[in-house]
Amino acid sequence: MANTARWIGLAVVAAAGALAVSRSGRAPNRIVAPRSPARAPIETRARNARRDVNRAAALLATAALADSGVEHYRGAFHNRTMYVPLGVAALTLVASAREAARPNGDAVRHDAVVDGLAISTGVIGSAFHLYNVAKRPGGISWLNLFYAAPLGAPAALSLAGLLRVMAHRLRDDGDLSSGRLLAALVAAGLLGTSAEAGLLHFRGAFHNPAMTIPVTIPPVAAALLARAAWAPRGRHPMTRWSLRLLAAAGLLGAGFHAYGVERNMGGWRNWSQNLLNGPPLPAPPAFTALALAGLAALSLTEGDAA
Repeated sequence: MANTARWIGLAVVAAAGALAVSRSGRAPNRIVAPRSPARAPIETRARNARRDVNRAAALLATAALADSGVEHYRGAFHNRTMYVPLGVAALTLVASAREAARPNGDAVRHDAVVDGLAISTGVIGSAFHLYNVAKRPGGISWLNLFYAAPLGAPAALSLAGLLRVMAHRLRDDGDLSSGRLLAALVAAGLLGTSAEAGLLHFRGAFHNPAMTIPVTIPPVAAALLARAAWAPRGRHPMTRWSLRLLAAAGLLGAGFHAYGVERNMGGWRNWSQNLLNGPPLPAPPAFTALALAGLAALSLTEGDAA
């Protein structure tokens, strides 16, 4: 009975996520809600896209903050630089949340500094993680890739910074070229995130069939989004629904990871240990964040191409 209730709860979370994402691109208080994005004024579409991209950046920064906090705590912060991504991720989260709340606001002078810090911290963090893998006995090997510092984890912070850069560009130029560039960035991010999830799920031998979701849905969504961006002819309902499905899958993945934590000895009663040893809770919502940014890119490309 408990298992049935758990699965029902996960399904409800997924459905709520899909509904929220499907409505995220609609501007409030419209007298007439047009079905085609081409009917909406350019300023409205650009404002909605900026809002959604900043929301995506905030969610990615939250994932990076939580993930690096847990993983670096498990590593006892033996290197003092392990505190840096926590501070930068928190700064990026606050800045992105502020801009998502006021998408019509003017750019703040220090915005470029925040973006640069996020991007560079992610790049340097990836280099540190690569060094951590390479210095172990055996060097670059499957064993070290499985159990050493995850190579792709710091890239989430760089992605958050790049999404913020795109949001700034949309403030001044919300045209088709901006939508295409944003779509290309999201597609690349989906492929990289899927590769990281595939590596860790391969380590788990894909013992649960649901573990194939992060290596199937994201690449398909990335391919459809790239096609819609570079061949923008009319509407792309299949691409839009693939991104909505991906957003729900990200939320559902967090539920699966929570269940994975519960399966460890002591369950959530022993959370202080099982959070460190179980599957990372903040990882799957990165797909939700990228799906939200992809929907924003799609609204721009569909609107300007129609």
